Amino acid sequence: MSTIIETAEAVRQGRLSAREVVEESLGRIERDNADVNAFVYLDAGSALRAAQKVDEMIARGQDPGPLAGVPFGIKDLRDTCAGMPTGNGSLFHCEDKPALTDSVHIARLKAAGGIPLGKVATAEFGMDGVTNTLAHGVTRNPWNLERTSSGSSGGSSAAVAAGMVPFCTASDGGGSTRCPAGYTGLVGLKPSMGRIPRGDGFNDKTVLGALTTTVSDTARYLDVVSGPDDCDRMTLPASGVCYESLIESTFPSGIKAVWSTDLGFAPVAPDVERVCRKAMGSLVAAAGLQLMDRPVELPNVYMDVNMQLTELFVQGLERRGILPDQIDKLSPGPRYFVERFYREFDPSVRIRAFDKQLELEQGLAAIFQDADVLITPCHSRDAYAAEGPLPESICGMDSSQTHAEPFTMLANICWNPSISVPAGLSDDGLPIGLLITCRRHRDDVALHLARIWEKTQPWPHLAPVFRVEPSTN
Repeated sequence: MSTIIETAEAVRQGRLSAREVVEESLGRIERDNADVNAFVYLDAGSALRAAQKVDEMIARGQDPGPLAGVPFGIKDLRDTCAGMPTGNGSLFHCEDKPALTDSVHIARLKAAGGIPLGKVATAEFGMDGVTNTLAHGVTRNPWNLERTSSGSSGGSSAAVAAGMVPFCTASDGGGSTRCPAGYTGLVGLKPSMGRIPRGDGFNDKTVLGALTTTVSDTARYLDVVSGPDDCDRMTLPASGVCYESLIESTFPSGIKAVWSTDLGFAPVAPDVERVCRKAMGSLVAAAGLQLMDRPVELPNVYMDVNMQLTELFVQGLERRGILPDQIDKLSPGPRYFVERFYREFDPSVRIRAFDKQLELEQGLAAIFQDADVLITPCHSRDAYAAEGPLPESICGMDSSQTHAEPFTMLANICWNPSISVPAGLSDDGLPIGLLITCRRHRDDVALHLARIWEKTQPWPHLAPVFRVEPSTN
């Protein structure tokens, strides 16, 4: 499967038909989905009809758009696509009717010529670091089927790393775009809060995004979907730049970076530290960054935020009559958080959690008073068991208060752009992600640095076994 840009340009120039591209994707899904369990809903008929419309536009001499004929999967969490149901990875939504309208996000992708094939798996209600649900089973990492493709966008990362589609949509409320990218060797951007409009303008942590194989693909995607919309009161004005062009320009001088192995609190496996530190050094040299020698000591808010999210989650389930009597119908991940925090909801706990997040925001702001970029590992270890649970120990170190993803949350709380790119491989031969977090609204710097790194150390676009074309014999 080619990249977004390769596919779209081949279709726009008439070297490939959109129908051929869609049929190839459908063939790969039929061949490989049983192994990785990425797609949970397919609408081949609608996809082929959309491809026919793209081909008809090409025949008339019209340009279908920058995503012409590019098939993609949609994360099955809230984001709606007309004609497709949204299951949220849950038994409680498996009988829901198809959506009647497209979200702004999906509408913009379609208007640019993109072709949705169906829905890909998500952790139930987005509440897990793995994608293992009672509704759809376990989604697996194409690099090693015994390991997780992460969560909550695990179906997205599995589908792209297996070469089923050039990209899938994702969302990130604490790392759910970047961690799946890190574990599967992909590119995952959490843009600045407000860069991409959502249907819920009151959510102050979650942003939309996509999993792709290249930084250029992510830049083109962002050019298509970004820009203000009245459905989301937090959306930013138009950026005024073309990200796809910008990342090929000369990188500005004088950009200062800070490196942290652990943010002052996180357990990190030795191979992750080694690979990411080496990658950081190479990126600093390639981009001409000024590396600042300063310690980073930030508060660990991982469990505090999860407690707050769980409280809102529980309140919603109680209003619908699901809790407490139907807790056995929740998947292992969300059930773990409900059972862990259910008795801790009281005003004093909420106040302490809020105070720690305020301390984090002030601490990160202090870093960005002097620096432009914070570089860390994306995760504390390589991909763990596909079924879970979230690791309570990493290389003999206690990770019960961080699990394996302690680095991504700060960008959600503080609204910073943050991107994960492949740094190298672990001792077990699995991808390790390097996390680049920048000042608010400087999505351009995050993408530009990621592109420089991609040129410095190109990575394989697909998991090893899925790079091999099926035999024709």
